[in-house]
Amino acid sequence: MLNISNVSKILGGKTLYSNATFQINPGEKVGLVGPNGAGKSTFFRMIIGEESPNSGNISFPEKMRIAYFSQNVGEMAGKTALQEVIEGDPEVGKLQKKLKEYEERMADYENITEDEMNDLLVKMGDAQTEFEKRGGYDLESRAEEILTGLGIMPEDHKKMCEDFSGGWKMRIALAKVLVLKPDLILMDEPTNYLDMETILWLEEWLKNYEGSVFMTTHDRYFMNNIVKKIIEVSHGQVTTYSGNYDFYEKEREVRLEQIKAQYSRQQAMLQKEQEFIEKFKARASHAAQVQSRVKKLEKIDRVELPPEEQSINFEFSTPSRGSDDVVVLKNLGKSWKKRDGSDHPVFKNLSVTVNRLEKVAVVGVNGAGKSTLLKIISGQTEPTEGECKIGASTKLGYFSQFSFDVLKPENTVFDEVRGVLNEASDGYIRNLLAAFLFRGDDVEKKVKHLSGGEKSRLILAVLLSQNNNLLVLDEPTNHLDIKSREVLLEALKNYEGTVMIVSHDRHFLEGLANKVYEVDKGEIRVLPKTYSEYLQQ
Repeated sequence: MLNISNVSKILGGKTLYSNATFQINPGEKVGLVGPNGAGKSTFFRMIIGEESPNSGNISFPEKMRIAYFSQNVGEMAGKTALQEVIEGDPEVGKLQKKLKEYEERMADYENITEDEMNDLLVKMGDAQTEFEKRGGYDLESRAEEILTGLGIMPEDHKKMCEDFSGGWKMRIALAKVLVLKPDLILMDEPTNYLDMETILWLEEWLKNYEGSVFMTTHDRYFMNNIVKKIIEVSHGQVTTYSGNYDFYEKEREVRLEQIKAQYSRQQAMLQKEQEFIEKFKARASHAAQVQSRVKKLEKIDRVELPPEEQSINFEFSTPSRGSDDVVVLKNLGKSWKKRDGSDHPVFKNLSVTVNRLEKVAVVGVNGAGKSTLLKIISGQTEPTEGECKIGASTKLGYFSQFSFDVLKPENTVFDEVRGVLNEASDGYIRNLLAAFLFRGDDVEKKVKHLSGGEKSRLILAVLLSQNNNLLVLDEPTNHLDIKSREVLLEALKNYEGTVMIVSHDRHFLEGLANKVYEVDKGEIRVLPKTYSEYLQQ
């Protein structure tokens, strides 16, 4: 179906991969993994023809239909959400127009010959077959179903695209891809900006989808539940693993141990041969043997150890104890002002106490008020009614995507941390930044040139070094790769403080949370359960 054969790609003077070879067969669900910057998105762009390989071939059948979802949504304006999705495949519109023309010509049967009629019937049959293949007959109902599944309710289907926020436009763009019913869907981080209910819906949709899927995601649960093959891009090499992400992790470790064993054996042999050469190279009686061994060493394919993957490396220092009642909410309520001046209630009458050392997952659909609740607790916004009290001796650290806005674009990475940790030594700051993968010249990069993942790591570096005993975290895993998420998870599990967290990463919440706050329909339900137990319920 899709064949990648001996593909090499150089980007900005860096070789992303050499002689990459793999294939995706009809109906296969395949995950693409590797560290940030390894060239995963470049593969997608080469497949759709936006970029070309430096050597090798990318081939697929001429009539194979490919759809690509990326984070670059582009401009959406002048159409309703439903129109945008329905008109996502221009070929359907062209075929619809052709079929109408054929029907009109056939209706005028008195003025066409038998041969012309037969020709029209053949053309019309071909057009109908293609129209049906592209799902033209049920396109509108399918578009409505997919939009609703992605969380855009029927009452908003005819809302203009420009009235949706960036995150919701992502969902419209995703719906445009899903509605096409292509042979192969390419997906670059499809779960970003989706809430848990929508992720679960998309997961089920893709599992039942008859076509092929080639995707990259930092959500290991999502990948585990869908893919049956993994393509790894790492340090210029592309390797295929037959299994889901968990299988890939275990198999990769087995292969790495085998390579290390081969390397050790070869090094021992090389040392032994080299010692013989050094010992007898000056003796004429051993000249032939020495020369033979020199030639033997020249011909040996050297086993190379793969470079160690870099991931953030952090351990919390023990924070001050603080009070037992860390956060106390009494009859808390919040409303936002709409454009027309009326109030939009988010929640009301929320009463709950967060106790010391609890790890609380705050869950609920988008718009339920999870982020708003965390903003009130962290002092980013005031409640409309009721009160929020932070316990005595509680030192609070807050992370959200809005934290990006407090970064100064012209500052270097080093200056940004120095501005917050003004009493720390230069050595401490450099070590801290190194633990979050800012090494060497990286500390001199300006904030405005950082990627989303780098900005997340920078904010986390500052936040996690401040000895807070309460961490309020709104989507801290966004933009972090799977390995960095694992390190952050382990650090938070061992953290001797209190955590309140909003995240759509099921693996992360299952590993961390010992209590769940479900924000739903204007109220909070406190569930003294792990996240796994909550999901089962």
